Amino acid sequence: MRTTLAIDDVLLQRAKRRAERQGITLGRYVEEALRRHLVRPLPAPSDAVALPVNRSGALRPGIDPSSNSELFELLDEPDPRR
Repeated sequence: MRTTLAIDDVLLQRAKRRAERQGITLGRYVEEALRRHLVRPLPAPSDAVALPVNRSGALRPGIDPSSNSELFELLDEPDPRR
Protein backbone atom coordinates (compact mmCIF):
# COMPACT_ATOMS: atom_id res chain seq x y z
CA MET A 1 0.00 0.00 0.00
CA ARG A 2 1.24 3.48 -0.76
CA THR A 3 0.86 6.34 1.68
CA THR A 4 2.31 9.77 2.38
CA LEU A 5 3.96 10.58 5.70
CA ALA A 6 5.49 13.76 7.10
CA ILE A 7 8.87 12.79 8.57
CA ASP A 8 11.49 15.06 10.11
CA ASP A 9 14.21 15.78 7.52
CA VAL A 10 17.09 14.69 9.75
CA LEU A 11 15.31 11.48 10.75
CA LEU A 12 14.54 10.70 7.12
CA GLN A 13 18.17 11.20 6.06
CA ARG A 14 19.37 8.88 8.85
CA ALA A 15 16.84 6.23 7.79
CA LYS A 16 17.92 6.54 4.14
CA ARG A 17 21.58 6.07 5.08
CA ARG A 18 20.85 3.01 7.21
CA ALA A 19 18.67 1.47 4.51
CA GLU A 20 21.43 2.04 1.97
CA ARG A 21 24.04 0.47 4.28
CA GLN A 22 21.78 -2.57 4.69
CA GLY A 23 21.18 -2.77 0.96
CA ILE A 24 17.41 -2.39 1.23
CA THR A 25 14.90 0.20 0.12
CA LEU A 26 13.80 3.00 2.39
CA GLY A 27 10.27 1.61 2.29
CA ARG A 28 11.44 -1.79 3.47
CA TYR A 29 13.60 -0.20 6.20
CA VAL A 30 10.67 1.85 7.52
CA GLU A 31 8.36 -1.17 7.33
CA GLU A 32 10.80 -3.33 9.33
CA ALA A 33 11.35 -0.58 11.91
CA LEU A 34 7.62 -0.11 12.34
CA ARG A 35 7.09 -3.87 12.64
CA ARG A 36 9.78 -4.10 15.36
CA HIS A 37 8.22 -1.18 17.22
CA LEU A 38 4.71 -2.66 17.08
CA VAL A 39 5.71 -6.05 18.46
CA ARG A 40 7.03 -4.48 21.67
CA PRO A 41 4.75 -5.10 24.61
CA LEU A 42 2.64 -2.18 25.76
CA PRO A 43 3.68 -0.51 29.02
CA ALA A 44 2.40 -2.22 32.14
CA PRO A 45 -0.59 -0.58 33.81
CA SER A 46 1.72 0.38 36.68
CA ASP A 47 3.49 2.72 34.24
CA ALA A 48 0.25 4.56 33.54
CA VAL A 49 -0.60 7.84 35.19
CA ALA A 50 -3.09 7.49 38.03
CA LEU A 51 -6.09 9.70 37.42
CA PRO A 52 -8.39 10.79 40.23
CA VAL A 53 -11.73 9.01 40.32
CA ASN A 54 -14.85 10.42 41.89
CA ARG A 55 -16.58 7.44 43.46
CA SER A 56 -19.29 9.44 45.19
CA GLY A 57 -21.00 10.30 41.92
CA ALA A 58 -21.35 13.94 42.96
CA LEU A 59 -19.39 17.10 42.29
CA ARG A 60 -18.12 19.38 45.01
CA PRO A 61 -20.73 21.96 45.95
CA GLY A 62 -20.47 25.09 43.83
CA ILE A 63 -18.89 23.39 40.79
CA ASP A 64 -20.68 23.91 37.48
CA PRO A 65 -20.10 20.77 35.35
CA SER A 66 -21.05 22.69 32.19
CA SER A 67 -18.20 25.18 32.70
CA ASN A 68 -15.00 24.00 31.11
CA SER A 69 -13.00 26.78 32.72
CA GLU A 70 -14.14 25.73 36.23
CA LEU A 71 -13.31 22.10 35.52
CA PHE A 72 -9.86 23.00 34.15
CA GLU A 73 -9.17 25.13 37.24
CA LEU A 74 -9.96 22.10 39.40
CA LEU A 75 -7.29 20.11 37.60
CA ASP A 76 -4.66 22.54 38.89
CA GLU A 77 -5.80 22.32 42.51
CA PRO A 78 -4.19 19.80 44.87
CA ASP A 79 -6.37 16.89 45.94
CA PRO A 80 -7.85 17.92 49.33
CA ARG A 81 -7.89 14.25 50.42
CA ARG A 82 -4.10 14.00 50.29
